[in-house]
Amino acid sequence: MKVILLENIKRIGSIGEVIDVKRGFARNFLIANKKALYASKENIKEVEKIKIELSKKDNEKKQEAKKVSEKINKKIYIVKKLSTETNELYGSVKPTEISKLIEETDKIEIKPSMIQPVQEIKILGKFKVKISLHSEVDAEITIDVQSAETIQ
Repeated sequence: MKVILLENIKRIGSIGEVIDVKRGFARNFLIANKKALYASKENIKEVEKIKIELSKKDNEKKQEAKKVSEKINKKIYIVKKLSTETNELYGSVKPTEISKLIEETDKIEIKPSMIQPVQEIKILGKFKVKISLHSEVDAEITIDVQSAETIQ
């Protein structure tokens, strides 16, 4: 299915580009989240007119993302979790938990979908976590998982 992108999307395309994607992806993600329009002749003309405006909005989002990146990049966040004697956690540290932690500490709202742990956090220790703030702006934080108490 052919769609026109309304914003830059990593590994997919840039604003105003007509791309061919699977029907479900187009309907359920791109069009539902207002990231694309069906590629009809009218829509192609419409997007050509508003392309400059969309680019400005995208640049604004990029600038905001850079500001957020400067605030949180290379920062260490401490999470206290229950663990066993072998330093394994009961459960794991999920992106939603990391998102809440950043909001509590720095008052910055980051959606859990933007957070990509390098590996699953199931033991005590320090872990690098990548946060995709914009299609061109990433930040990297460290999650320091410490033991709240040990359970036998």
